[in-house]
Amino acid sequence: MESSHTGNVTGLDALRAEVLTWITDDPDKTSRDELYRLLDALPETAEELADRFAGRLQFGTAGLRGPLRAGPNGMNRAVVRAAAAGLANWLDAKGATGPVVIGYDARHGSRDFATETARVVTGSGRRALVMPEPLPTPVTAFAVTRLDGAAAVQVTASHNPPQDNGYKVYLGRELGGELGAGAQIVPPADTEIEQAIADLGPLSEVPLGDDGEILDESIVDEYLAAICSVVDPDDPKRLAAVATPMHGVGGRTLVRAMERAGFGTPKLVREQAEPDPDFPTVSFPNPEEPGAIDLLKALAIEEGADVALALDPDADRCSVAVPDGDGTWRQLTGNEVGVLLADHWMRKGRAGTYATTIVSTTQLKAMCERRGFGYEETLTGFKWLARAGADLAFAFEEALGYCVAPELLRDKDGISAALVVSEIAAGQAARFATLTDRLDELAEEFGVYETGQLSVRVEDLSEIAACMKRLRSHRPSTLLDESVTEYVDRLPDADVVTIATAGARVVARPSGTEPKLKAYLEVHEEAGGDLTAARERARATLAALRAEVAGILGVPH
Repeated sequence: MESSHTGNVTGLDALRAEVLTWITDDPDKTSRDELYRLLDALPETAEELADRFAGRLQFGTAGLRGPLRAGPNGMNRAVVRAAAAGLANWLDAKGATGPVVIGYDARHGSRDFATETARVVTGSGRRALVMPEPLPTPVTAFAVTRLDGAAAVQVTASHNPPQDNGYKVYLGRELGGELGAGAQIVPPADTEIEQAIADLGPLSEVPLGDDGEILDESIVDEYLAAICSVVDPDDPKRLAAVATPMHGVGGRTLVRAMERAGFGTPKLVREQAEPDPDFPTVSFPNPEEPGAIDLLKALAIEEGADVALALDPDADRCSVAVPDGDGTWRQLTGNEVGVLLADHWMRKGRAGTYATTIVSTTQLKAMCERRGFGYEETLTGFKWLARAGADLAFAFEEALGYCVAPELLRDKDGISAALVVSEIAAGQAARFATLTDRLDELAEEFGVYETGQLSVRVEDLSEIAACMKRLRSHRPSTLLDESVTEYVDRLPDADVVTIATAGARVVARPSGTEPKLKAYLEVHEEAGGDLTAARERARATLAALRAEVAGILGVPH
């Protein structure tokens, strides 16, 4: 759609005036110069400027996330100053008294944005406790409760492309309460903070203080001591592990955790071991992306490893790969890892509620029902999973997120998850078995749960709305010739539709972070004494389900 700014001379004049007004209040000379260059190049840059000024980067439950660029619709010092001031004013309005903990990763701009946040926080009269170096997001989520913070900010874009950055906000005990202490914000906090940002006057009038108090390494030591305590010291520890932090900030912390827990030193992918904001060896720094862990698999083969572990760049998610028996390595799905972790805690006798999301495998529900554990299902996102119950024992989402120790931090943590996966793998190795063998045993017990996705990227977001409308207006009565036994439309709370039969389930929703329509697919087959045949049937059924759902939605498969 052509911006109203670009259509005529009057529109260009209005755009130029809007940009100049922003420049007068932008605290960053680099950003001001960037905008001046674009102004000088008008009208050729009209579309670029119109996009940057199409609106302000919105503060939501995931905080902020966007491209590094000058202007209101990007991540830059001006936008960060406004977000920090809005947060500080919101904390004051809520009467919260504690400090703000500030962490950051190694992306372009992260340290500067952390410092900008600290200066705003101290300028508001509140202590700012800043991490000593670029560190994993879970360390910040842990620190906000350990240091009795009112809130915490982590400057990170997680697994987004190199040109992005972002801003996550966590609550401490005072405002988070029993379920939300150490968890990301949920409504109405996001809209209240967004309103506080909108209510700000000129940024030049935001009071600024010093750079805050730099924490020492003891907070990392406390985090390591806490997460290593979840590993049983009496369980086997002999393990050959390889790992990658994928150019992110998790490598050193993961190595220290593995060594401290007794597993020895994992061999890191050399090319990806150190933080690098350009992520040179991966096209997209997300372990879920095809090819992202190819270097890790190659190292696993070279080292004859038992298990391969991949952290995403801010180390709050963990991917696992295992030997496939034919000299190759297979990446486990997030559902498979989640089921392995849940099974481990159940067999250890960890009581309480086991939680997952509406798009993750239903195998966890079957396990809880048969074994007598509490079960909860939430909307997607760890901000909801973290609040699944005061007695939360374990939570996971299929997108490689796992909370193995809710008593320590109520968020996903790739490093503590890697420790427990290592504990399971070492226990299997001690009896000359593998993680795959344990998955086979679970399939024999509960049946085969084959999962997959139909994911469609669009240029025009209206295409997604049209697909969801088609699904609602033409409700299927059957899937794969089986009667639909469940149809749940979660509007207005969430744009999600669930359709299920006795042996299959589809959950359709727009992606929350990308211009994609996603349909999460699952089929269930009883093992029937022949696991290989059951898996073959399940894969064939899943392929047929994918084709049928694509037809219903009117998209290619």
